[in-house]
Amino acid sequence: MPNLEYLDLSNNKIQNIYHGDLQVLHQMPLLNLSLDLSLNPLYFIQPGAFKEIKLHELTLRSNFNSEDVMKTCIQGLAGLKIHQLVLGEFKNERNLERFNKSLLEGLCNLTVEKFRIAYFDHFSKDTTDLFNCLVNVSTISLVHLVLNRPRYLPKNLRWQRLEMVKCDFEEFPKWELDSLKEFVLTANKGVSTFTEMKLESLEFLDLSRNGMSFKRCCSHSHLGTTRLKHLDLSFNDIITMSSNFLGLEELEYLDFQHSNLKQASDFSVFLSLRNLRYLDISYTHTQVVFQGIFDGLVSLQVLKMAGNSFQNNFLPNIFKDLTNLTILDLSRCQLEQVSQVAFVSLPKLQLINMSHNNLLSLDTLPYEPLLSLQILDCSFNRIVASKEREQQRFPSNLVSLNLTQNDFACVCEHENFLQWVKDHRQLLVEIEQMVCTKPLDMQGIPMLSFRNATCQRSKTIISVSVFTVLMVSLVAVLVYKFYFHLMLLAGCKKYSRGESTYDAFVIYSSQDEDWVRNELVKNLEEGVPPFQLCLHYRDFIPGVAIAANIIQEGFYKSRKVIVVVSQHFIQSRWCIFEYEIAQTWQFLSSRAGIIFIVLQKLEKSLLQQQVELYRLLSRNTYLEWEDSVLGRHIFWRRLRKALLDGKPWSPEGTADTENS
Repeated sequence: MPNLEYLDLSNNKIQNIYHGDLQVLHQMPLLNLSLDLSLNPLYFIQPGAFKEIKLHELTLRSNFNSEDVMKTCIQGLAGLKIHQLVLGEFKNERNLERFNKSLLEGLCNLTVEKFRIAYFDHFSKDTTDLFNCLVNVSTISLVHLVLNRPRYLPKNLRWQRLEMVKCDFEEFPKWELDSLKEFVLTANKGVSTFTEMKLESLEFLDLSRNGMSFKRCCSHSHLGTTRLKHLDLSFNDIITMSSNFLGLEELEYLDFQHSNLKQASDFSVFLSLRNLRYLDISYTHTQVVFQGIFDGLVSLQVLKMAGNSFQNNFLPNIFKDLTNLTILDLSRCQLEQVSQVAFVSLPKLQLINMSHNNLLSLDTLPYEPLLSLQILDCSFNRIVASKEREQQRFPSNLVSLNLTQNDFACVCEHENFLQWVKDHRQLLVEIEQMVCTKPLDMQGIPMLSFRNATCQRSKTIISVSVFTVLMVSLVAVLVYKFYFHLMLLAGCKKYSRGESTYDAFVIYSSQDEDWVRNELVKNLEEGVPPFQLCLHYRDFIPGVAIAANIIQEGFYKSRKVIVVVSQHFIQSRWCIFEYEIAQTWQFLSSRAGIIFIVLQKLEKSLLQQQVELYRLLSRNTYLEWEDSVLGRHIFWRRLRKALLDGKPWSPEGTADTENS
């Protein structure tokens, strides 16, 4: 078995180990062999049994029922050369109640590269001489130990990596280890506040999952080193950012996720970190207000900031210096809008996670500059559709687009987008999971089931319906507007052959009624020849609508129309209405005529308010009332002459009547 790498002899009731039991390991060295002897009730290991044997790993957990037995067995390992030695107990298999520092004295006779000890509740409080036999190991792992206050360690330790995982402390360990390059202190209890360290050679520091608070972070004076390349402060309590990593310019990896960052967006926190490759500030309660938050990160390749928020839920261009960024996570940031230039400085970006936001539309313009983009995740948003025709503008290198779990509207308004979805099935992730949410009759149906032909039929039906409605509306408006004109047209056909009852229908303002009664009626109806006038106060039939009386009694039964124009006339809506009907009547009736009487001088600006009336008075002859002897004589002579036109009248008959 020259290639054997792992031999599990655990829980086999092995009690004693002698030199002869390991003869095969002496004769056939297996340099990569890992041997597990856990859960065997060991009482004795013959001294020298493991001498000159080389193993990759030896595990002895829950093997000893007393401190003396453990001490004897460890001494029996003398001469063993091993890459990693694991001692201790299992969580549910505890044999030793206490752990005395003298138990490790036998390790001075072993050559050990890495040492791991786990699950001892009552660990030695005095650590001064505890690790004397482990001075030259490179890695120490302390797991599930109750260490209380581990204050003192030998100064000659040559450890390069120290791991303290799930241990119980009363205070943060203050050790000065000049050789230590990697320090992992994670998931421990009792460490509530970080205190400054002095580890000048430290390059790797993991303080995650301790629930610690950091009153000041972060600079070389806080961490006691200027060589740090990896810093993990994730899953802690409040971390107050008071420095921009002065003296920590060699950092390449920085993780704050699920800690509570304070003042992170108040200034350019990361300005000094020009070598940083990886940054995670996800779920750190950070609201991005300051747009220079990421200034200085010219080498950054991965940025994760999920679970945070932006001012007004709007993503601005905060990535100006991140020209080497390849991965960006903006999920769960409550984003509703993205600036058109948000990603313009990211030519190497390959992956963007925009999932679990509140985006309402698939706006592709921000992604146009991303010539290297391959993966875009916009799932779990509120996207209804893409903006018109923008679905064609995705970068050509895009190979994966996730639009699942959105609020797609499968309506004809978005038929271009729905057709685009069908045409790009290979690009879209889990396209069968893309279902319609609107309208109700399409809810839950795959988008691929939408038929564009339905939209064409709907468009035709809608077009015909709209045209019909418009035509009906137009006819209705015209009928409403010209209702009385149509009535007049019908009346003209009906009364065209009948005799006129009146010589003239008088249109005037009620405020000019005195002049009509005392001058017009008296001189025309009592003069020679007499003319019969139609006057609304006298001749309109009671109980009939005014408009109907105007048309039926006024226009239908009169040969002519007299329009008494005055300032009151122009300002009266009824007078203007009667005048407009008179125009139509004049047009329809070949024998009709309109006689204009201007009672008073009218201001031109006032007259111009009625454009048609102004034009008629400008182009046609009208009568002007002049209250003088000569003026009256001329006025009445001209008016009678106009009224006699078309009137059957015999001067002799009138004279005979007067003589009798």
